Amino acid sequence: MNVEELVRDALREQAAEQAPARTGFADRVLAVRRRRRTRGFVAVATATAAVVAVAVGVPLLDSGKDDVHPAGIIQQGGVNAHPDQSPPRDLIGAGEAVMAAYYTEKIHYTSADKGTAVRTYWLLDPKTGTYEKDPRWSFVAVAPGLRTAAVLEKNLPADRIGLLDLATGKVERWIQVEHGVGGLAFSSDGSRLVATTYDRNPDGREKVKSTVDGKESGPLESVYRDAIRSGFHILDVTSGQSGPWVPVARDRDIIGRKDFSFSRAGDRVYSQIIGGRDGMQQFYDLKGAKAPAPANERHLRSDVGARLSPNGRLAALGLEKEVPGSPGKSYSSIRDPLTDKEITTVRGGQLLAWVDDKRLIGWERVTSLEEAYRAQLVLVTIGSDKVVPLSGVREPSDSTDRQEWEPVFARR
Repeated sequence: MNVEELVRDALREQAAEQAPARTGFADRVLAVRRRRRTRGFVAVATATAAVVAVAVGVPLLDSGKDDVHPAGIIQQGGVNAHPDQSPPRDLIGAGEAVMAAYYTEKIHYTSADKGTAVRTYWLLDPKTGTYEKDPRWSFVAVAPGLRTAAVLEKNLPADRIGLLDLATGKVERWIQVEHGVGGLAFSSDGSRLVATTYDRNPDGREKVKSTVDGKESGPLESVYRDAIRSGFHILDVTSGQSGPWVPVARDRDIIGRKDFSFSRAGDRVYSQIIGGRDGMQQFYDLKGAKAPAPANERHLRSDVGARLSPNGRLAALGLEKEVPGSPGKSYSSIRDPLTDKEITTVRGGQLLAWVDDKRLIGWERVTSLEEAYRAQLVLVTIGSDKVVPLSGVREPSDSTDRQEWEPVFARR
């Protein structure tokens, strides 16, 4: 299908938009939004992946045959919005995209010039549709179906991976690993995990001296400057078996936490790299050697969590432009993944997850371009300038030692 046909599809689909929100909804929500604030922590895009922990696949601990949907859980195509809640207490989601968890991050100092950024997670309880604090975990990746999460204990790198039943809060299985793990991501079918291994805690922080003027950085704004990522394990989730550890060559463009994620097809993994432009990514084969990007992921950005649409025909890219106003408006690029030709733009400053093949969830600013940056989660639609607020406004932290709440999305 060529670009012109994709545009015609988008316009036809716009005319067939979903039913409007229930009466009175618009009166209860804010009409302004923003894109994500740049934080002082230099090198840790957590998209990760993202951002960047967006997991897709199938439920892992049971077949789902007895699945029930209590009042708090959205049905397919529906929208659950709580524009008065930040961070959210009740389920946020639309269609197949659900905010399965969120986390905050705070630096714990070990000395005047070193420390560790520690996450605290709130996980969605599928029985109540509410987010419950669970301080046991340093890292969480959620499987689709909102039943299972892969978790790491507090001390990183971890020597085992837990499969957590979200309904009971109990670990149903522990999987031992040969090398210490710091990050996790599911394959697109949910049957495998890629576990990124590190020599040291990838969330370490330290002051560093500039090579230009010899001055030290601000309060623990930098990650470790040496390459501490060592490779990855690939695990079969159903059997609980871990494949052999795969070493990956050290790279000066890999600093601190740079977790691997699977390609859409699952035959390669990729991670963010530091380079001449934002969002650069490097792919590797499953034996740890650098590999070319798949044709449909060659133009994607590592710092844009939404990536490919469910049908694979559209690619969500980064911020394209901002329009002054009160509030200002942000627009991100939607492109043909094979040619990188722009098809259209869509509202939102940072696109986090596809709801279906024409709608996405992202951050949008609630301030003018001249004001301090503040944002909320919104639902946006290709071919429409309309935004639907999903969360309250995320207030920027008043300290470089703390990161405000960051969503973790999973597909139903």
